[in-house]
Amino acid sequence: MLMSETPPIILVVDDVPGNVDILGEILQPFFRVNFAISGKKALSIAQKDPKPDLILLDVMMPEMDGFAVCRELKASARTRQIPIIFVTSMNEMANEEIGFEAGGVDYLTKPVCPPIVLARVRTHLKLYRQKQILEEKVRERTLELQQARDVAIYSLSALAEKRDNETGDHINRTRHYVKTLALELKQIPPYSDLLDDACIELMFKSAPLHDIGKVGIPDAILLKPGKLTPGEFTIMKTHTTIGRDAIVRGERTLEVDGSTSFLKLAREVAYSHHERWDGLGYPLGLKGAKIPMIGRLMTVADVYDAMISKRVYKPPLSHEETASYILGQGGEHFDPVVVDAFRKLERRFLEIAIELTTCADERSLLEKSWKNGSSVL
Repeated sequence: MLMSETPPIILVVDDVPGNVDILGEILQPFFRVNFAISGKKALSIAQKDPKPDLILLDVMMPEMDGFAVCRELKASARTRQIPIIFVTSMNEMANEEIGFEAGGVDYLTKPVCPPIVLARVRTHLKLYRQKQILEEKVRERTLELQQARDVAIYSLSALAEKRDNETGDHINRTRHYVKTLALELKQIPPYSDLLDDACIELMFKSAPLHDIGKVGIPDAILLKPGKLTPGEFTIMKTHTTIGRDAIVRGERTLEVDGSTSFLKLAREVAYSHHERWDGLGYPLGLKGAKIPMIGRLMTVADVYDAMISKRVYKPPLSHEETASYILGQGGEHFDPVVVDAFRKLERRFLEIAIELTTCADERSLLEKSWKNGSSVL
């Protein structure tokens, strides 16, 4: 240990004061030592900051023996990683297997031998530190991979969107709309059973892929300034299938497990964001709860953003017009529960739109609605 390092903390747990004194005399020249004379007191100390780096735990104690204390420590996310060395008399060694099953890492026998106590404590502190370093490296590497994935997804989505939306605002706004709706629905059964924080974060990250299939739509159709013919609209609808198929091909080519939550959501959002609650959407004509959750959220987000945005074939509509349409389509175009959530979040949608809009004409119209305190409620 370097002079500048803070000495590790050892928690000594024993109901016999003499045993506590002996271990304290051995350890205190080298470590910071805390003491507990009962299992319950040990549990309380271990939960507080700074946590012990290692625990020396007596086995035979009244009320709560060492094995029970160890099990509780291992059951807590806050203390389960702390190494525990049992301290026991020679005639208790038959319980050694129980101690290891409870989560202990080693045993010391009474009467203790100071050099052995120090050697065992130092060894397990070193192993504990090495484990912490390894886990930190794994976390850092995992974060790097997640960030690389997120950048690749967003960049690819932005390239696809740039073909019909120069600003790239659409994918940024819609993912925030989706997250806002999901956080609201998380509080409402039965949607609370489908949405947790991890799922919502994956939805936020996969949402930009919803229009990735537009890379396969000809410019003459994608950028047409007027209404599409029936034949052209049939081709336009294939962007849902093109997007889903591109993700599936990537999974197969790279031999990636397509059942992971993120890839599943990515396929679903690309394939289902134009389905309608009444079954009149595309590509499958799914109806009601058969539409994946992320598809139900994205269709509201997508329609809201498309209506307030300027396109080659139309000017932007006001927030009031857009919100009025959405609120009138519960049970038809949209999941009625999602529409009820939108009703509560209408002003938040407008706020997101203003914050994330770079087109001057669109932003001006949105700001006008905000200043007027406009609401369709």
